Amino acid sequence: MRASRLRLLAAAGAAVASLALTACQDGTGTRDEGASASGPAGSAPADSPAGSSAGTAGNGSSGGGTGPAGSGDGQGAQAGTSTNGENGGKDSRSAGSGDGSAAFRSCNGSNTSVTAEPVSRPVNHMLITVENTGSQNCHLTYHPVLRFDEMQWVPQPIEDSQPQAVVTLQPGESAYAGVVLSAADGSGTAGTTGRKLAVGFQGRAPLSDGGPAAIPSLPAEGVYYDSSLTVTYWQSSRDDALAY
Repeated sequence: MRASRLRLLAAAGAAVASLALTACQDGTGTRDEGASASGPAGSAPADSPAGSSAGTAGNGSSGGGTGPAGSGDGQGAQAGTSTNGENGGKDSRSAGSGDGSAAFRSCNGSNTSVTAEPVSRPVNHMLITVENTGSQNCHLTYHPVLRFDEMQWVPQPIEDSQPQAVVTLQPGESAYAGVVLSAADGSGTAGTTGRKLAVGFQGRAPLSDGGPAAIPSLPAEGVYYDSSLTVTYWQSSRDDALAY
């Protein structure tokens, strides 16, 4: 029985050798049977960094969900693919994107130059001009908050003048607001002459503090206003500011 077992082992060895020789002779070369679970030559497992190209969402270990290049879990995998805890637990995005929002910086009296001048047309109007004198962009939200002298009430905004988006000023750019000083038909009451004007700025929330106010110069004779005093929202153009 032992001799019979040895003959069987010898026959099996010869069969393996014959198969190997045949593989060498057909031009393909021998193949490591241990590599049968992996993909084509040169590829790496799907959860390996070498196996996913930049801009391609991989499987569950590289952002969740398989799909075409650039698709995945809805976050848009780009160069610097979103990864999960297997690669540090961080969501790396394309350079400079951060969390998708830039730092908010209000325009105010510390980074702008502000002027206030009455205009001949339309009648009883004044134009406020704000120029960004800083080195970075700033935002003008809502409308200026005006205060003549020691007045105890806040002029209301003209709601129809609200723009579609917040006005953003690059360094050197200007924005505008129009002021209706008094009613053209004389219907306003409590008319008086203002000698000093403070222009307040709002932050991200309505009537929140946007920073230091500006104190633009007024004409020597002052500015007449009455109970009709209203102001537009910030506008990108002078014409838009004086259209109300």
